[in-house]
Amino acid sequence: MKQIPILEVGGVLISTAILTEYFCCDLDQCRGACCIEGDAGAPVTLDEVGEIEASLDAAWPYMSATAQSIVDRQGVAYTDPEGELVTSIVGGKDCVFTCYNYPPDAIPALPEGCCLCALEKACREGRSRFMKPISCALYPIREKHFGGGLIGLNLHHWDVCEPAYRRGREQKMLVYQYLREPLIRRFGADWYAELEETAEALRREEGGL
Repeated sequence: MKQIPILEVGGVLISTAILTEYFCCDLDQCRGACCIEGDAGAPVTLDEVGEIEASLDAAWPYMSATAQSIVDRQGVAYTDPEGELVTSIVGGKDCVFTCYNYPPDAIPALPEGCCLCALEKACREGRSRFMKPISCALYPIREKHFGGGLIGLNLHHWDVCEPAYRRGREQKMLVYQYLREPLIRRFGADWYAELEETAEALRREEGGL
């Protein structure tokens, strides 16, 4: 397996794949599969659990009856077998906040049969201030925590996202460019500016991408 180089940007370890690979979500193809595939919920922090709980009344009408029952019983999050705090799930896979109840004039406009996030729907409608867990907003970047507060960012490849990698190549949209807003939300504008400088230096070093 090819070893992916690692760079350090503002105290954060970065897989160079984040700077060199292309990605742009293609909901027409995937229908939001990342919300309903897998065997655990989305990673969340304790602070995010508090924000989700504060936003729950706003998101509640867009959640399924089964999801509501699960949240009533075990809360909005649980600890998975690996010891990570994640959002509660339905049927062993669907996030409890999976939402199909989007009108045709929704913003963003979604293809028929596409799912998104009930938390995001409530936020976009101005009914709450919390958009979604940062782990969801950053995907396909995954954050890993090491000892001493060190943070690493890796690029996750999942077959359901292959259309997004293909669309990114077509549009020449790099991962870090597509995820500009959530990266700024997580690490700040100054950090993102340093990331851009690092990406540009890498392009010059490699003769352009």
